[in-house]
Amino acid sequence: MIHAHTADQVRTAERTLLDRLPDGALMQRAARGLAHAVADLLGEPYGARVLLVVGSGDNGGDALHAGAALARRGVLVEAWPLTEHPHAEGLAALLSAGGRLVDGPPRRRPDLVVDGVVGIGGRPGLRDDARAAFASVDGVPVVAVDVPSGVDVDSGEVPDEPGSHVSATLTVTFGTHKAAHLVDPAATACGAVHLVDIGLDPELPAPGLEALQPEDVTDLLPRPGGDAQKYTRGVVGVRAGSSTYPGAGLLSVAGASCGLAGMVRYVGDADVLRLVHADHPEVVGAGRVQAWVVGSGSGDGAAATLDDALDDGVPTVVDADALAHLPAALARRGGTFRDDLVLTPHAGELAALLGVERAEVEARPLAHVRTAADRFGCTVLLKGRRTLVAGPPAAGLPVRVNLTGTPWLVTAGAGDVLGGLVGALLAAGVTPYDAASVGAWLHGAAASRTSAGGPIAAGDVARALPPTLAATLAGR
Repeated sequence: MIHAHTADQVRTAERTLLDRLPDGALMQRAARGLAHAVADLLGEPYGARVLLVVGSGDNGGDALHAGAALARRGVLVEAWPLTEHPHAEGLAALLSAGGRLVDGPPRRRPDLVVDGVVGIGGRPGLRDDARAAFASVDGVPVVAVDVPSGVDVDSGEVPDEPGSHVSATLTVTFGTHKAAHLVDPAATACGAVHLVDIGLDPELPAPGLEALQPEDVTDLLPRPGGDAQKYTRGVVGVRAGSSTYPGAGLLSVAGASCGLAGMVRYVGDADVLRLVHADHPEVVGAGRVQAWVVGSGSGDGAAATLDDALDDGVPTVVDADALAHLPAALARRGGTFRDDLVLTPHAGELAALLGVERAEVEARPLAHVRTAADRFGCTVLLKGRRTLVAGPPAAGLPVRVNLTGTPWLVTAGAGDVLGGLVGALLAAGVTPYDAASVGAWLHGAAASRTSAGGPIAAGDVARALPPTLAATLAGR
């Protein structure tokens, strides 16, 4: 599991650790890790030119000490302080190792820039001098120290104004991840993220954000016992698609037919059912289920399909057209939430559900997925480049961010496959929170597997689910 902590949690843990270490030991650990990462990125460090753009705090100190280590390896290191008081020990180490100071853009264009202006204590946005400094080396790869300067560390948000934050090729962080490394839009600004172990783990509290790794998914996947039969493995029902959108029903069934549940039922349009039977002859009709998938492509019938599913009293994936009818459907049942639901909106659908603009959700996805989970008291899966899963607030669970997938997954019908997959996990007995986060991981992994770097369609993702599941179950 990848864990992410807030700036305050990290600072508290660092103070505890510093009490047990000699002066400067923690910074030296960070600087060594940073120097190694920069050297790896350069490929051949000797003779390369590196510019350190530094501020006055410990973030600048990390950069200066790393610069000293690089200079001792033959790198031509120049430091551009954006302060009258750069980190004294770090600056002395750099100059002693043969680095030099500059007070503006270097005469020769560097091969790489290290952003050591502000760290986790910085506020969103760049000062004018920092903005001008990075503009002067535009196009040069940037390695950010801890986080790119200008992003919001704890929310993953970035200022709206162009040029108001650094965009890095690589971000080297220390001790633990932060929200900005995992959550968009800040995660996009981080580029690749490399975590340096500085011994902070024992001092850190429970995280508020985490990301599943392959071994976590392997542990969470359901497996049939030796005495299993199709009903004990779970039955998932699909109420999706219509004569207008038949593909939505077919793709939802395709996701549900990944093999995790013992049986798939389709209830809906007769024309869609004929398409379903052509591709999935094993799918049956109405009957008892352990989970429902509703809403995708349902059109005018979305309200009725949602009502029928909710009346069944089983865990339900609520997607697409059904989302708009959810508040009224819950109100008719005398409540405002049910904790066995999984809502699977994209940014536009969540915006409509919360009564805000889509741009607000895209700018602040972490805040809005938490708001939605709180308002409806259930699991909310917000689809995006970095899909977020928030569990019911009463459960006190961290938000999960999904790190699998490919840009080629942004294709019509992919969300229908995901809804069916999550429904199959629910029917197999996985909790809504785990079903949503495991489903998102598998969906992205299957897309990457079948894409192999090229374009894909939603049906390709569905067909890739069984081999992806087999590889994951086998620990591959």
